[in-house]
Amino acid sequence: MGMSNLTRLSEFILVGLSSHPGDQKPLFVLFLIMYLVALVGNLLIILAIRSDPKLQNPMYFFLSILSFADTCYTTVVVSKMLVNFLSEAKTISYAECLAQMYFFLVFGNIDSYLLAAMAIDRYVAICNPFHYVTVMNHRRCMLLVAFSIAFSCLHSLLHALLVNRLTFCASNVIQHFFCDVNPVLKLAYSSTSVNEIVAMTEGMASVMAPCICIVISYLRILIAVFSIRSVAGKCKAFSTCSSHLTAVTLFYGSIGYVYFHPLSSYTVRDRVATIIYTVLTSMLNPFIYSLRNKDMKQGLEKLVSRIKAQMDMLSTTKANKIRGS
Repeated sequence: MGMSNLTRLSEFILVGLSSHPGDQKPLFVLFLIMYLVALVGNLLIILAIRSDPKLQNPMYFFLSILSFADTCYTTVVVSKMLVNFLSEAKTISYAECLAQMYFFLVFGNIDSYLLAAMAIDRYVAICNPFHYVTVMNHRRCMLLVAFSIAFSCLHSLLHALLVNRLTFCASNVIQHFFCDVNPVLKLAYSSTSVNEIVAMTEGMASVMAPCICIVISYLRILIAVFSIRSVAGKCKAFSTCSSHLTAVTLFYGSIGYVYFHPLSSYTVRDRVATIIYTVLTSMLNPFIYSLRNKDMKQGLEKLVSRIKAQMDMLSTTKANKIRGS
């Protein structure tokens, strides 16, 4: 192949979920609704935690950071997808593609490490309750969050730089709805062996480390719970973990399905599975963490009541001004 065909591409074309013109507007409406639900739900979680003194503890601190990361995570993927649903070109520039890949990896890894931090928090709360305040102090919680962010940024930068060094051939059609690593690597003309080796070593280690941490934490929790004699005590211990376990299952289950198989077998089903951890999990997390959590429900009810009271006050003030004029 001549060197003229190996010049760096200026843009890529994102195939999306469907190439049928009739599907674009219904998909736009569906994903817009999902995005708005995720955005509003996570924002309400953050505001409720920040405004309620009862929710000022490590578990809810991690949850507020997770909600913020979920919002960014979904925005990175869905914003361009919504634009492409209404566009005929469906293109993304090379620089935008790398930027989307980088931030997708950043916020995805932050989610992963925050879920591990929340598992550690539950372990200390159940297995070492008398030392919970000293073990999970503010400084330690801040260090866990700082490590999650710093490591995620460095990990993502490594993979983005490795993709940037590749040469791409004439084909610029990405068989996905955003610039994920695997579909982009499939377009590379130059060897992707270094990328795949790093993904299978450093990449897998970065994913497995928080996963192993979660598994060990819950094994210790199970041992502690089974030693509790009263049924009510066991149920209470399990109920404090149920929301987190549901979120972990959704997140890691879909990621495991998409990424733990050879690059060559990346299919349409992987695109559908990707929706679970990029959009659906972020949309469902506010419901998962609030429906079975009494304190969180009360915090949200207080927040909604305050918002309603402020709106009523504004409308009353406006009505009085109209009467006065």
